[in-house]
Amino acid sequence: MTPRMEPAEHARRRDTLMAHVGDNGIAVIAAAPERPRNRDVQHPYRQDSDFLYLTGFNEPDAVAVLVPGRPQGQYLLFSRERDPQRETWEGRTIGQAAAVEHYGADDAFPIDDIDDILPGLMEGREQLYCAMGADPDFDQRLIGWVNALRARARAGVKAPLEYVSLEHVVHEMRLIKSRAEIARLREAARISAAAHQRLLGVLRPGLKEYEIEAELLYDFRRHNGEPAYPTITGSGANACVLHYIANDAELQDGEMILIDAGMELGGYAADITRTLPINGRYTAEQRAIYDIVLAAQAAALEHVRPGAHWNAGHEAATRVIAAGLLDLGLLEGDLDDVIERGAYRPFFMHRTGHWLGMDVHDVGDYKVDGHWRELEPGMVLTVEPGLYIPPGSPVDARWQGIGVRIEDNCVITRTGHENLTEAVPKDPDVIEAAMAVP
Repeated sequence: MTPRMEPAEHARRRDTLMAHVGDNGIAVIAAAPERPRNRDVQHPYRQDSDFLYLTGFNEPDAVAVLVPGRPQGQYLLFSRERDPQRETWEGRTIGQAAAVEHYGADDAFPIDDIDDILPGLMEGREQLYCAMGADPDFDQRLIGWVNALRARARAGVKAPLEYVSLEHVVHEMRLIKSRAEIARLREAARISAAAHQRLLGVLRPGLKEYEIEAELLYDFRRHNGEPAYPTITGSGANACVLHYIANDAELQDGEMILIDAGMELGGYAADITRTLPINGRYTAEQRAIYDIVLAAQAAALEHVRPGAHWNAGHEAATRVIAAGLLDLGLLEGDLDDVIERGAYRPFFMHRTGHWLGMDVHDVGDYKVDGHWRELEPGMVLTVEPGLYIPPGSPVDARWQGIGVRIEDNCVITRTGHENLTEAVPKDPDVIEAAMAVP
């Protein structure tokens, strides 16, 4: 079982948030609701990342309340009561006693009591920090509690005057990972990398894409993880569909397969992509495209360091890709003009990376005051250039149906970066040698 973060880790996060909220504010954070899959069946539960980040509490029907400066306790948690009958069907509920003892709440109450208690906690506070728009049903409950206080204004009751976005503060906090978070991300990456490496001995023509997906799922689940996002195992032209998840085609001799898969472990995600030859050997055309993408990633990685701005890696990768397409005759013209016009975009239409953390596309602004953000130690991001030439593209037929993406996960350090997923081969000669082993 993956251990929870230490309660002290969550307490530090709550203290940081309360310092932003101040003694005139109150923060109310709701757990994610359960989502129905179909009749009498729920989707596997996944806690809201902000709620999990602040509490470590992994149940629905819960609300965390932070009341800075409250003498009786600043952190209150509303959650399900223990119910032996329900636990017979659904398993043990954490309950109020454990919420205090094991999850650091100063006090805990049954969720059914929230209508009676929460308005009183809001009274006299000027700002209400919340995540408006995330859950419309909970938004209406929040507005109802505030309006109930406003209705008592003649009795001297003071309701919050201002709604403040909770996400702006929490997402900036989440952008810089702690040592404990980086350790969790490193472990998710290590297990995901091993799963990708094992595929080098599994791939062969005649398998189905879903069989490759199943191999990855096996490795994720046997380490008590789960897919961080729907697994992509796109072979042949399917690799040109960026978010392809049908995974039902047969692997053909002479084609490649683009595998984009990562595990979520204890609430933290890995995100790895490799593009492999199904029969163990790249064709000349596949190798030419692959080499461009690999060189583009190398160029981008040179800018993954403190002080570099977010877009520098993308700009470097774009320049390499555009030059490569010109060299192959897939584009025509001057390099700077091709870049300025975006003539490469039909073949490279996405960014070179994204933040990574509790969400696979993690939170945090990419620009600050209109300028690309500078990278800082503790930030974690992916680096993933790609080239996609779908059937019907206005190029020679021998290039059509080739899609390549190479993706690694990097944490910014004081001196550069640590590539968490470098164990997965991406040098084409190394890949071919590994796949040639009987």
